Amino acid sequence: MSNRIDTTFQNLKEKGQAAFVAYVCAGDPDIEASLSVIRALADAGADVIELGVPFSDPQADGIVNQLAAERSLKNGMSVKKLMEFIREFRTTHDTAIVLFTYLNPVYAYGYEKFHIDAAAAGADGILLLDLPPDEIAHNSELISAAGLKHVTLISPSTPADRIKMLAKQSEGFIYAVSRMGVTGAQAAPSAGIGAIVANIKQHTDTPVCVGFGINTPDEAAAVAELADGVVVGSAIVNQVALNASDANLATIVADFASPLIQACK
Repeated sequence: MSNRIDTTFQNLKEKGQAAFVAYVCAGDPDIEASLSVIRALADAGADVIELGVPFSDPQADGIVNQLAAERSLKNGMSVKKLMEFIREFRTTHDTAIVLFTYLNPVYAYGYEKFHIDAAAAGADGILLLDLPPDEIAHNSELISAAGLKHVTLISPSTPADRIKMLAKQSEGFIYAVSRMGVTGAQAAPSAGIGAIVANIKQHTDTPVCVGFGINTPDEAAAVAELADGVVVGSAIVNQVALNASDANLATIVADFASPLIQACK
């Protein structure tokens, strides 16, 4: 079944353009400001909004995203409020939404209920950072996951046979990690991105997006030449952190992201 993610990538493919995937932590610095930020990013041309679900122990994230989750939780964001947050966004925008989350908040809410409620609210996909996709088949409670595309994560250290397995069962798009380590814009993308993307594409027609360490328009343009999409997270989240108390936060973030977005086109 087609959804906003599929439609977005198909439209971009026809135009010969790469997708720009903008990551922000939902509720950072607070719920109202965060909603303004994702609306501004959508208006600036972001093709997919990747919403981080704040969690108290985000081990795969660098300090920028860890602090964003901390701010969000401190200011009252919860999974229940996340559903309303998405519904509110959907009153004005149709941009695809992917939820970027650890298993714990989803499991605590109820795995099947989370998928049903998130899809009903208007989310399109989910990337479960710490749930190995092959483990789902061994846990009956994790099988009922209709409504959201399950985005697959592939890293530079993923073995060849596992890349083949992950690529074949991928949905929506594949998030290819450009380098080892946690999230963060402190290191540039790996020079081996082209080989990583080509290796994945041997096994699937699912679009491949590359993230981790993309911080400038030049880096975004270089990755866009090799992949179907570019993910920028920590660089955007850092702008939120630096300007959290500014009344023009949404405009500042959108102005920062706009050259990166245009670099993908």
